[in-house]
Amino acid sequence: MNPSPVALVIPVLDEEKALPALVEVLRQLDPQPAEIVVVDGGSSDRSPEIARAAGWTLVETEAGRGWQINAGVAAATAPLVCVLHADSVPPRDMVQVIRETLAEPRIALASFTPLIRGDKTRWGTTVHNWLKTWYAPLITRPHLFLRGVRLLFGDHGMFFRRAQFLTIGGCTPGDAVMEEADLCVKFAALGKIRMVPRWIVTSDRRIAAWGPLKANWIYFKVGILWAVGARARLARHYPHVR
Repeated sequence: MNPSPVALVIPVLDEEKALPALVEVLRQLDPQPAEIVVVDGGSSDRSPEIARAAGWTLVETEAGRGWQINAGVAAATAPLVCVLHADSVPPRDMVQVIRETLAEPRIALASFTPLIRGDKTRWGTTVHNWLKTWYAPLITRPHLFLRGVRLLFGDHGMFFRRAQFLTIGGCTPGDAVMEEADLCVKFAALGKIRMVPRWIVTSDRRIAAWGPLKANWIYFKVGILWAVGARARLARHYPHVR
């Protein structure tokens, strides 16, 4: 049986600084993904040009990670999809890891384990991110936690079956922050959610800009706002850092 093709969907907005490094990282993946779809939300920099020069499929849509992820998955044709941050460095064998993980039919949604790193590894935030996948649903959706729901986030490199994503309706369209949390709740109705014990390195640019204490406070705050349904306030408390 031929291995299932994998598509990478990369939502971007003004990622000119991060994309050149990502281009080189993705060229080294073995095996290679079947397609790479960049979804630009109206960048004012050279992000679209960099994506085109890399030979990637470029989709342009309005800004908002919910809109962008939905557009990217719709444009992809491969049956397996991974949503990747522009400032992430996935493992070299990520495509094979995705195939092997989703070969288990009981798993509906999965991700890598994020390692936050810049000039140094941010172990405190890395551990907090791991703990958050457990305590966030326990605090905000305890009834779902008891059913096995765990919350994964964008810097985890979430992956899933395209057909199931479309079946559950994808991301809530207007969501710019915490769109992954809603996906976890939706996917939990279809099967298990798993965080694979393989690192995906993600930039510490927010922590470097805000400081560790402020950054972790913001992460916690937006989670609570999402839990109480204050969606309109989420983006205000989670500004862009590029």
